[in-house]
Amino acid sequence: MNEKVAATLKSSETEDWLDYHFVRPLSYYWAVFFARLDVHPNTVTIMSYFIGVSSAWFFASGSFYYSGWHGLMMNIVALLLLFWADIFDCTDGQLARMTGKKSQLGRILDGAAGFVWFIPIYLALVYRFYYNHSLEFGWLGIDDTERNIWIATAVAFVLSLISGFDGIGAQQRMADYYIQIHLHFLKGKKGSELDNSAQQQKIYDETPWEGNFLWKTFLRSYVDYTKKQEARTPQFQRLMKVIAERYGDDIPEQVRSEVHRRSLEIIPLNGMLTFNFRTAMFAIFCLLDIPVLYFIFEGFGMRLFTSYIVYRHERFCREIADKVANHEL
Repeated sequence: MNEKVAATLKSSETEDWLDYHFVRPLSYYWAVFFARLDVHPNTVTIMSYFIGVSSAWFFASGSFYYSGWHGLMMNIVALLLLFWADIFDCTDGQLARMTGKKSQLGRILDGAAGFVWFIPIYLALVYRFYYNHSLEFGWLGIDDTERNIWIATAVAFVLSLISGFDGIGAQQRMADYYIQIHLHFLKGKKGSELDNSAQQQKIYDETPWEGNFLWKTFLRSYVDYTKKQEARTPQFQRLMKVIAERYGDDIPEQVRSEVHRRSLEIIPLNGMLTFNFRTAMFAIFCLLDIPVLYFIFEGFGMRLFTSYIVYRHERFCREIADKVANHEL
């Protein structure tokens, strides 16, 4: 990766192999293109929304088992659109760092991108299952009756909700939080976007409703977003409190390097909660024409994996907090 591309990254440490060697360089050239046209990063984020959402129609019709080569091509087009949306989702951040056009709204919009894409995609897959389910029914020995179809589709819909809200929503929320924590101890406060709910609540309370309805709505959702991150990380919250009580904003290099070192052990695992690994697994299930099983993989399998990452992160935060509190670090 050349220096110009590297300068638009948050940190090479928080990028996985595919992002670092392929996605980010490609996004950089898009960022250069949009910078020349004076396109705002938030506009690129919105474009990624439309591209990602448009893939839902192709996913709904994409099945080689049921529709032959036409179905396979529909699946491939859907996956290419999803990848294109991810390219633009990376482009907006690089464009913001390149042009200095960073904003709180951009931070909120960027964090919501994956969720915005996958809501219609998951609904499209439930629709697809309603019409194309004989493979699963054959495995489970279920009679292909109208009643059974509706019951099975209702189950698929519930699984999609679990996969979406308790799966991708909760998992990517934690993945983003751990990236910002890592950047905070690597680059300092100015080098990360580590927010807390008290700050965001203050901004929300001080913003009048008149003339700011949409912005207030975004802020309300972001307050809830940060509260959920904090609720799941009590030991990290304790660590930040202990550090603030003892050192204020002037964190000693010894403490900073220790947190960074321990966090670096988690980052590769954390990367598996983000777009590339998740979408690779999603593509496999879709191309095998069993997309509903992906809901089970994400809603339950990935949930257990996320819990393991949280456990590892909380454990080292507790250990370091104890050392700081006991003046051992």
